[in-house]
Amino acid sequence: MVMPEDPVMLLSFVNMKLRDFYGSLDALCEECGVDKARLVEKLKKIDYVYDEERNQFV
Repeated sequence: MVMPEDPVMLLSFVNMKLRDFYGSLDALCEECGVDKARLVEKLKKIDYVYDEERNQFV
């Protein structure tokens, strides 16, 4: 799956996918072939971290 390169667009895209299709970040990354560590680091650069309880980046 091709994900947006822009961090803000990526945030919106990932949170939408988590909300609508995936029960966890691990499930999203596994099914879409995304490097979880790279994704988390990219969103951390704009001060967002994954909240497992809410299943979204906040």
